[in-house]
Amino acid sequence: TPLFIAKAEGATLTDVDGNAYIDYVGSWGPAILGHAHPAVVAATRQALERGLSFGAPCQAEIDLAVLVKEAFPAIDLVRFVNSGTEATMSALRLARGYTERSKIIKFDGCYHGHADSLLVRAGSHDPAALSALGDNDLESVDRLLAANPSEIAAIIVEPVAGNMGCVPPQPGFLQGLRTRATQVGALLIFDEVMTGFRVARGGAQARFGIQPDLTCLGKIVGGGMPVGAYGGRRDIMETLSPLGPVYQAGTLSGNPIAMAAGIATLSTLFEGDAYAVLEAKGAALEAGVAVAIDQAGVAASFKRVGAMFTLFFTDGPVTTFADVARCDTVRFRKFFHRLLADGIYMAPSQYEACFLSLAHTEAMIDTTIAGIARALRA
Repeated sequence: TPLFIAKAEGATLTDVDGNAYIDYVGSWGPAILGHAHPAVVAATRQALERGLSFGAPCQAEIDLAVLVKEAFPAIDLVRFVNSGTEATMSALRLARGYTERSKIIKFDGCYHGHADSLLVRAGSHDPAALSALGDNDLESVDRLLAANPSEIAAIIVEPVAGNMGCVPPQPGFLQGLRTRATQVGALLIFDEVMTGFRVARGGAQARFGIQPDLTCLGKIVGGGMPVGAYGGRRDIMETLSPLGPVYQAGTLSGNPIAMAAGIATLSTLFEGDAYAVLEAKGAALEAGVAVAIDQAGVAASFKRVGAMFTLFFTDGPVTTFADVARCDTVRFRKFFHRLLADGIYMAPSQYEACFLSLAHTEAMIDTTIAGIARALRA
C-alpha cells in the first residue's frame, strides 16, 4: 500500500507485480485520451529531440495558447506555469494586485493546491483566506461579504467540486457567485484544473454558461506532463509583469515538452465527437451503477458530470462538504479494496473523483458495472 505502477496504457494500469487494472484515476484526470496515446507519445518524442528546456519562450507556448483561447472565450490572455497549485496561487496574487485588496473567499471541500492561502486548516495561518461553509452555500458567502466590505479581492471555486468527490453545482449557485463578485468589485476565479477540457470542451464555464474573470487550468492541458495555466480578461492579465507590477515567473514554465504533449492532447480531443462519446460512456456507467445500487439495497449515491464521477456511501443528499463528511468511509474503504481485488482501480478515497477516458471500451464499462454490483452485494 499504495500500489506501485510499472506501466500505463490505454485505460489499463499494470503494477510492479504484473497485476492489471481498469483505471478510473487517469493520473487524477489528465489521461482523457487514455494513457500513452500514440499522438501524445509521438509529439513528446519529437519535442525531446529539440531539447528538454529552454528557459525562454518557444513557439509551442503560442500554439497551445491558441487552442486554449479557442475553447475558453473568457480567456483573452493566458500564462503557462508548472502545476495547478502554481496556477491558482498566481491567479490569486494577480487578483490581489489588480483589485488592491487582500482577502479571498474559498469553500470548504474545494481544493486549490497547497499554497498557504488555500490550506488554512492544514497547517498554514493566512488571516486573509476566508472559508465559506461549503460549496453550493450562498448564504455563507453573503455573510463573509457583509463582514468584509470592500476587502474581498476574489472568490475562488471549483465549479464542479472534484476534491471532495464529484459534487455538481446546485442550480443558481455559480450564477449567484458571478452576481455577487460583480456587485462588490471582486474577481470570480474558476479553478478548472480538474474540469477544464473534461466536463466540456470549454470546461464547466461552458457547460453551465457562467463566465469567470480568471480561469485556472492544468492536467489535461499538459497531456500528462507537469503543467498549469491561468488566464482571463485582458485588462486583468495585463497587470502581470512585464506589462504590469504583479510578478510571476518560473524557469520551467511553458516547458517545450509539456507544451508538445498538451498540443497533441487537445488537438486529438477536438477531433470528431469526443465529448459526445465521453458523455455516452458516463451515462452507460451511471445507469448500470444505479441498477446495482438498487438491487443491492445499499445506501449510496452516484454523482456524475460528464466524464467525472463519484459513488458516495450515504442515503442523504450530496451537495456540500458537510454532506460528504457524513458518508460511510469505512464502507467505502471495503468497497475500494473489493474492486481492486477484482481488477478495477477507482480513486482510493471517498473524497476524490474518478475519471473516464476515450480509451474505456464498452466491455470495460460492463466489467466495471458487474464488479461494482458484486462489491455492493458483498
